[in-house]
Amino acid sequence: MSRNNDPIKIGIVGVGKIVRDQHLPTLAKDKDYRLTAAASRHGKVDGIPNFPTVEAMLEAVPELEAVSLCMPPQFRYDAARTALAAKKHVFLEKPPGATVSEVEDLKTLAAANDVSLFASWHSRYAPAVEAARAFLGSAKIKSAAIVWKEDVRRWHPNQEWIWAPGGFGVFDPGINALSIATHILPAMFITSAVLDFPENRASPVAAHVTFRTSDGLSVTMELDWLQTGPQSWDIVAETDKGQMVLSGGGSKLAVDGKVVHDEPEAEYPMLYKRFAEIVRAGTSDVDLAPLQHVADAFMLGKRNVVEAFFD
Repeated sequence: MSRNNDPIKIGIVGVGKIVRDQHLPTLAKDKDYRLTAAASRHGKVDGIPNFPTVEAMLEAVPELEAVSLCMPPQFRYDAARTALAAKKHVFLEKPPGATVSEVEDLKTLAAANDVSLFASWHSRYAPAVEAARAFLGSAKIKSAAIVWKEDVRRWHPNQEWIWAPGGFGVFDPGINALSIATHILPAMFITSAVLDFPENRASPVAAHVTFRTSDGLSVTMELDWLQTGPQSWDIVAETDKGQMVLSGGGSKLAVDGKVVHDEPEAEYPMLYKRFAEIVRAGTSDVDLAPLQHVADAFMLGKRNVVEAFFD
C-alpha cells in the first residue's frame, strides 16, 4: 500500500451522529483524504457508494486504503479485525473497544499485517491540552480534580446502546476526561470508586472515583450525566505555581484565574492529521491508559442503585 502524499482513500463505517457532526465535515475539508465509500446498517452518505456491512464495502471497493470505524464500541472489534486482515489502516473512534484485551489483540493484528491502528482520543487534541501539559510539567502538583458533568439527553438523545453492557454509560464522556488526564498528569491508578446505576439501566449515570500516583498525589474524578444548564468539563490542579484550570473540555487554560490559552476547538481535524501521519510513517498510535482506567473503575467500583432514567 502506498505511503506517498496522494490522498488516502478512506471508508466510513457506522454513519451516526458523531459521523455527521464531526467526521464528514472534517474529511470534506482535508486534502489528505478522499472519502470513497461508507457502510452502515441505517445511515447513508450522499455522493459515494454505500453498503450494509464493512465486509460488503471492502469486497466492492478493494482500492480502499483505510477505514474509520464509528459504530458503538460493542461492535467495533469484529469490524476492525476484518479491516486489518484485509490490510487496511484503521481509525478507531473513542473508546477504541469494549474491552482492553480486544484492543490489545487488534494492536497485534495491525503489526502482523503491516498496517496502522489509531486509537483516536479526540479530547486529547483539544487546543489547550498541550499548554496544560507543559505547565504541569514545570510545576509541583499538590492535588488534582476532574469534574466532568453534562446532560446525556442533550448529547446522546435516544441512544440505547450507550446504556447497554459495554456501552460505558457516563464513562463515555468520562473517558474523554481520562484521555486528557493521562496525558497531562503523572501516571496514576484507581484506589476506590462508586458507580451510580439507574435501576432500569445496565451502565452508570454517575461515578465518583479516587486515584493516586506512585508518589501519593491524590486525584479525584466526579462524573455526572444529569447536569442541565452550563456543562462542566474541567480539570483543576493545585500547584506550587498556582491553581491551573483546564476547562471547556480542554479548550481553555487559566492559571490563578488568568486565561493563558483559549482557542477554537479543532479536535477532529487534528485527529485526522495524526492518522495521516502514522499511515504514511507506517506506525500505530494506540494508548490504552484511558480505557484501562474505565475497566479498573468497573472492577473496583461499588454499585449504587439510583432512580430510573428515562429519555
